[in-house]
Amino acid sequence: MPTDAELSGDKAPVLIVLHQESSSPGRVGQMLEQKGFQLDIRRPVLGDPLPETLARHSGAVVFGGPMSANDPEEFVKREIRWLEVPLKEKKPFLGICLGAQMLVRHLGGKVQSHKDGLTEVGWYPLRPTEKGRLLMHWPKMVYHFHREGFDLPRGADLLAEADTYPNQAFRYNQNAWGLQFHAELTRAMMHRWVVHGAHRFILPNAQQGREHLEGRMLFDSPLRLWLWEFLDKVFIPDSQR
Repeated sequence: MPTDAELSGDKAPVLIVLHQESSSPGRVGQMLEQKGFQLDIRRPVLGDPLPETLARHSGAVVFGGPMSANDPEEFVKREIRWLEVPLKEKKPFLGICLGAQMLVRHLGGKVQSHKDGLTEVGWYPLRPTEKGRLLMHWPKMVYHFHREGFDLPRGADLLAEADTYPNQAFRYNQNAWGLQFHAELTRAMMHRWVVHGAHRFILPNAQQGREHLEGRMLFDSPLRLWLWEFLDKVFIPDSQR
């Protein structure tokens, strides 16, 4: 929980929602701290409560995890219901992979696997839409680790797309954002995912571990630069940039 000292600063903490004991906010957390935000890290799957209001937070980030937004576990349903808080209060919200899929479920959209069973596990091309291009410059290749995608929620703007799972990034109203891909991985995190997630490399359309690591050397630099600018779009008002 944030301390009174942290809450008294110019920037209130960002709520960080993780889904495993060993999970990390990675580069997103590092960059938010560099931008002057404290992190309030909570793991609802381990019993941590989510705040009833974000009045004392600058916003929230819900990260990915091995579970599905369609799972029947109560903590998944509770987390999806909780998304009413940032939406109602118009607080900055970012959902990454599972977090984006939870937002889609909350907004009434579907989360489901590809009709041919294809996955995105590795590096794949990204194409910004016209609205996405007007917003910012996007990386050409991004990193994925998922086997479900999501509908575009009604009223949302599609910002980036791809071939296998068309909906890759969207914005809902002015404050809520969803990303299907992962820009938050540090080098150590990617090595850990490649080791512990190797059983997924046999899935249709998945890349092998060597391709994950080689792709990082080729594509990570522009992805990292994009993330720095993107977090400004999400959390820092235009008047403060």
